Amino acid sequence: MQQHPSRSTPSEHRWPSVVALVIALALYAALPNAFLGPLRFVVVVFGLALLVPLVIANPHRLTRLTPFTKWTSIILAGGLVVANQVTLVFLLVALAVGRADDAHGLLLSALQVWVANVIGFTLLYWELDRGGPVMRTMAARADLPPADFRFPQDEDDDAVTEVAARSSAVRDWMPRFVDYFYSALSNSMAFSATDAMPLSPRFKLLMALQAFGGFLILALVIARSVNILG
Repeated sequence: MQQHPSRSTPSEHRWPSVVALVIALALYAALPNAFLGPLRFVVVVFGLALLVPLVIANPHRLTRLTPFTKWTSIILAGGLVVANQVTLVFLLVALAVGRADDAHGLLLSALQVWVANVIGFTLLYWELDRGGPVMRTMAARADLPPADFRFPQDEDDDAVTEVAARSSAVRDWMPRFVDYFYSALSNSMAFSATDAMPLSPRFKLLMALQAFGGFLILALVIARSVNILG
C-alpha cells in the first residue's frame, strides 16, 4: 500500500509491538509449571511462529498490508488474549481448590498474567482500530474504516493553540502503539476507560473483558495471596 499524498503522518515503527510481544511470550515461558504446564510453551511457539512472517513483511516500518499480514496480526493478538483468559481461569481454579498455597509464587504469577493481559489487549486494539497500523498512516482519512476509539487528540482542534497543535485535525495525528498501550494499561488499573473512549460495540465488549480480567487478578488473586501471607 502506498501512502496517500494527502497524508503527512509517518508510518509506524515495527519494533515497539515486537518488543511488547516478546515480553508477553517471555512471561508465559516463565510461568510456574503448576498453572499451564507444557501448554505455556505452545503459546510461546504459536506467538513466535506468527511473528516471524510479520517481521519479514514489514521489518522496519509498517508500510505493507496484505490479507495474510492483516489476518495473521489479528490472529496473533487475539490468540494472546484468549491464552491469557485461559491462564486466568487456571489461576482462579488453583485458588478455588486450595492448591495455591505458595503466596509468593501466586503473586508473581498474577503479576505475569496481568502484564501479559495488558500487552495482549494493546496489540488487539492496535490491530483493529481504524483498519490497523498500516491503514491508519498510509490510507486517506476518507478511506479509513469507522474508528473504534476516540482519543483526546481527535477533538482538541478547537482548544488553545498549544493543545490544538497536537490534534488530529491540525497535525494529521494518528494513534500509535504507545497510545493503545496507555489506554489498555489505564483500563486494567481503573477498570474503565480513562483515555480513549470506545465507540464500537466490539471495543466496548473487549474493554469490559479486559477490565473484568484485571479486576479478578487484582481483587481476588492478590487478596487471596495476602490472606495466605497473613
